[in-house]
Amino acid sequence: MNERASVAHTVDAPALRLGTRGSALARWQTDYIAGLLAAAWPDLVTEVEILHTQGDRILDKPLPLIGGKGLFTAELEAALHRGAIDLAVHSLKDLPTEQPPGLMLGAIPARAAVHDVAISRSGLTLAQLPRGAVVGTSSRRRAAQLLHAYPHLRTADIRGNIDTRIKKALDPDGPYDAILLALAGVARLGHREVVTEVLPLDIMLPAPGQGALAVQCRADVAVLHLLAPLDDAATRAAVTAERAFLRGLGGGCSTPVAAYAEIYPQGLHLRGRVAARDGAHFIDVTGYAALEAADELGASLAAQALSQGARQWLAEDAA
Repeated sequence: MNERASVAHTVDAPALRLGTRGSALARWQTDYIAGLLAAAWPDLVTEVEILHTQGDRILDKPLPLIGGKGLFTAELEAALHRGAIDLAVHSLKDLPTEQPPGLMLGAIPARAAVHDVAISRSGLTLAQLPRGAVVGTSSRRRAAQLLHAYPHLRTADIRGNIDTRIKKALDPDGPYDAILLALAGVARLGHREVVTEVLPLDIMLPAPGQGALAVQCRADVAVLHLLAPLDDAATRAAVTAERAFLRGLGGGCSTPVAAYAEIYPQGLHLRGRVAARDGAHFIDVTGYAALEAADELGASLAAQALSQGARQWLAEDAA
């Protein structure tokens, strides 16, 4: 089922069709990209096609049990392939590390905040929550790092869009004492006031690509020309390194993997982390490289993590 909504109008101009999921966050992200396109190309007409993905339909099971990242992207990519849309707007952290044949990331705009946040109905921080308190998260990366830093807490799976999860978190009779979410999504929907705590990166390193948007397209010269002003070179280099780290580990979502790259005058600095699912053990790796060697840096740190024991955890999760 598709719905169409006009985002911009210009007489006698061809429309550029943007595909998106139907959640409030996905619509915000697509409208944001449409706004960037309008600022760069005032005469451009854009339209939005809303598609419903398998990940949006299956809400009663943990993501790793039903297929992981591709659940939120397959329908959009199929629409690109058949020409039903010209662009697909994604949260980059939801995209598999390998692009399907014929598709590419035409633009990665400047990144938003990469941090994760805790939302607690009591207003207590994670460190202040009592022993046995339940923290909701659908991410094994977040769960493992939470248990490592706060072993007195317990985790429970939670699904639903951001508004639904926040409602569950604040329900005085609900099963969650707190939940974990990405700050970028919470802020984009205007819910910054419900955040109890922004988690420091030393405790909660983000998912590869977290906070960044990706505009996926076919290898179309005209479309790539339109997207060129939206692309941010520093963000692209950073997320390239992070995604190369994930890809070097196998690219899956069942093992807790985190990565964050920053740009410094001397080049790109990447931190990668692989955790045992129960949070008892971590492997942290770091390295520097020139921006143009972002992919090689991520692959090199993945190899280091594997040589230090991450291979065992990956094998256990694959079994």
